[in-house]
Amino acid sequence: MRVRLLATLPALAVVACLSLQGCGKQAAPAPAPGAAASAPLPAASEVVGELKEVLAAHRQIIVLFADEKRQTEAQRAAADEVGQAIFHDNRAHVDRIESQFDAMTAGREDPTATLAPVLDYIESDTSLFDADRLAFRDLLASLQADVARNQTLGAIRLHKRIGDDMDALDEIQKNYDEEIRAIFSRFEQRAIVQKREKWDDYVAHLGTFYTRDAILKAHGYAAPAVAAASAAASAETVAAASASKPLKPGKPETGPEIFGTGLPPKVVALTFDDGPHPIYTAEITAILKQYGAPGTFFEVGNNLGKVDADGKTHLGKNAEISRELLAEGYIVGNHSMTHAQLSKVTGDALKTEILDNDKLLKAIDPDRPPLFRFPYGARNAEGKQILASEHLTSVMWNVDSMDWADPIPNSIADRVMREIDKNGRGIVLFHDIHERTVKALPLVMSRLVAEGYQFAGWDGKSFTVQKPGDKRGFVDVAADAAAPASAAASMAAVSDTTTEGDSWAVVIGIDDYAHWPKLSHAARDAESVKGLLVSRLGFKPAHVISLQNTSATRSNILAAFNEQLPKSGLKKTDNLFVFFAGHGATQHLTSGRDLGYIIPAEAATDHVADDAIPMTELQNISEALVARHVIFVMDACYSGLGLVRGGGSIGAGNFLRDNAHRVGRQMLTAGGADQMVADGGPGGHSIFTWTLLQGLSGKADMNGDNIITGTELAAYIAPAVASVSAQTPAFGSLPGSEGGEFVFTLAANEESLSDATPQLAADAIALNTKLEKTTAVVAASAATDGVVVKDLQGKDQKIAAAPAAPVSDRQQAHQLNDRGMQFFKEKNYAAARDLFAQSLKLQPDFALAANNLGFVYWKMNDDANAVKFFEAALKIDPSRPVAYVNLGDALLREGKADDAKKAFETYLQLAPAGGLAQHAKDAIAAH
Repeated sequence: MRVRLLATLPALAVVACLSLQGCGKQAAPAPAPGAAASAPLPAASEVVGELKEVLAAHRQIIVLFADEKRQTEAQRAAADEVGQAIFHDNRAHVDRIESQFDAMTAGREDPTATLAPVLDYIESDTSLFDADRLAFRDLLASLQADVARNQTLGAIRLHKRIGDDMDALDEIQKNYDEEIRAIFSRFEQRAIVQKREKWDDYVAHLGTFYTRDAILKAHGYAAPAVAAASAAASAETVAAASASKPLKPGKPETGPEIFGTGLPPKVVALTFDDGPHPIYTAEITAILKQYGAPGTFFEVGNNLGKVDADGKTHLGKNAEISRELLAEGYIVGNHSMTHAQLSKVTGDALKTEILDNDKLLKAIDPDRPPLFRFPYGARNAEGKQILASEHLTSVMWNVDSMDWADPIPNSIADRVMREIDKNGRGIVLFHDIHERTVKALPLVMSRLVAEGYQFAGWDGKSFTVQKPGDKRGFVDVAADAAAPASAAASMAAVSDTTTEGDSWAVVIGIDDYAHWPKLSHAARDAESVKGLLVSRLGFKPAHVISLQNTSATRSNILAAFNEQLPKSGLKKTDNLFVFFAGHGATQHLTSGRDLGYIIPAEAATDHVADDAIPMTELQNISEALVARHVIFVMDACYSGLGLVRGGGSIGAGNFLRDNAHRVGRQMLTAGGADQMVADGGPGGHSIFTWTLLQGLSGKADMNGDNIITGTELAAYIAPAVASVSAQTPAFGSLPGSEGGEFVFTLAANEESLSDATPQLAADAIALNTKLEKTTAVVAASAATDGVVVKDLQGKDQKIAAAPAAPVSDRQQAHQLNDRGMQFFKEKNYAAARDLFAQSLKLQPDFALAANNLGFVYWKMNDDANAVKFFEAALKIDPSRPVAYVNLGDALLREGKADDAKKAFETYLQLAPAGGLAQHAKDAIAAH
């Protein structure tokens, strides 16, 4: 069995090092003319030399951890300590690279000549493996931010080139995560051309440079005596480690140092180090609110401000984030001034590390919580004495998420759960400075809640289970559902954070029946639903089982549920979406009861009971599936579904937390017996599937929290379809349901509006206008009295959406942008304009929303405002090609042909083969 990257990626500690170093970094102002000439620019060869040192550290850590599963506890402890030492030493190289990048991009000169050789090395040096390049990802992000300060054409082109490199590195991470080995022919060419090496080949390659024993020996561990790792450590390290040790599980911890072993069984405390971060801290708190959990944040002083030699404090803008955290009930603790390895610091320097940050925290809140965490857990007796004299409690941890090392969210979540299962309780160490932590945290939270864990916060004396309304350590989501405001940087948006487990789908569409009347829409419906699941709702292509036409036989459909899903790895924490488009039938039994069937491709018309699949069988399958939440959406008409068993719906508590506890089995059908599925929807779809596609694109998010529950989907679809057709869709829970809800998480739409953006045809706009009238009324009543729809036996029932889950400002800004896109495509420009403006107000440096707002103004013939917002978008993101074409078009209409020509030429420099290249060329030629 191949060793997975997921299992070995404490190895990529250096990637985290780069992020740690960049945390809180603010762009330096451009120097005055001539100032840059006072000091020689670093040579590209110097930077490449530093990059090679970063790479060497990256490779050594990979070798240290590559055989982690075969190591003993002592060997793993030794590897952890040496890995952290390499990580710490590497910070000096990162510091130098950051300074070199600052110098090379400052001023008004084109930095291409100095930076191009650096990018050439990262992109195409023949000695580098794909996994080597992961060492440079966060440095590239930092370089891109530096380049954005320089407005020369060369810098703009470099900005785009770096963005392409980062996209390629994201693909490399994904490829190793999923163990993709095949080379795909349709792969966008980027600056980094991926070789797609296998991970074990890469590790074997590193073995020609380093051995694990040699690395350990170089750091004071004499092989083969690694089993005595602690004894073999230096005297300084021994003194630090022996200062205190975790108590036995269950024994109360009263200080002066707490590890989490004294917490009750199935209780965890969530802690986050190294912030505050201007984006990710708010994302973390939004997730904590969604699950009603407290959190403790240990912050680095350099991120908060500075302290003069005379002891006077000067708070920076990030201090406001800490102030808001405290105001909302979170705990904010001291994590030293510079994140130094304090076991190696003594005297006044050690006091400064601890006390200066404490001064900053007291300047933020005089009653700051008296908690301290040693960076890396590295401490000595002197440091602990300083804490005692200042009445500070040292907070350690017994569950390390390793998010400082592992860039794969699923791997981080799996590691945390393994460690928590092993310990049964404890303090979990995360970092609120990494995107991957934002993605991993909800996976951890949903699993913990499903397994009955509770969350502890600091009550002033110890970590205890918190309840809503407690003064410290807990955020009462009912009091304030908004996340702390944050200045979202012009970087890729974080994926939405509410997904529980993996999402799977079985999608079936049958037009080509052997004996039943052929259909014209079902296969197209299924294909469109599949595409939307992958592009908009975060389903992995490998997790979508598709059966169309002649492949959708009875045996293949049943095998998809009974064989393919279990063999593919469907887990109890996962979600399953089932879509069927085809014929349905109702058989009237002699008992007087109706029994519904779905018709597979080969079924005979006179042998329905033998050839078709009865709903009773689907009900049995749904109960047997291990997935937590399952929803069947059936674009077919029939009746005769089983009675509902199980718990009721989730009330007005914390929805995501409660939903994680409950199994959900739901079904939404297009209509009842003796009803015909209405064809004739836009794009060749049925009316039902068209409405489904609109709902899953975001319109069914009736409470505006970036998620769509099964109930919200039904509340949107059923009245809308009934209002424009003779169908009455039905919705309800199947046997085995405990009231849980399937949850769709909406991914952000990253499409930039331009003249090439397609808009809906007239028939689609007309139908959506009719649907909108119905759903507007439904949305209003859903928030108060609920919505009346048919249940699975054709009787009226009232359903209501769950209370909205808290979202961050960034999530809400993206949601508003997405809704604006929908209105734009329906040519409702006024509504689109208002939504884009609201989005930009929430997130002032949201380049996508700025471009889109400008384009709507352009469509409304308001060229002055169009130019204003196109220029704003380019100031935020100078390598957004489409905005240059949009700007050029708006400038032309203002009569500024020369400025327009420059904008079109810049587009062609950035995207010579782009989709708008001919448009730009034609515009230049015409003027």
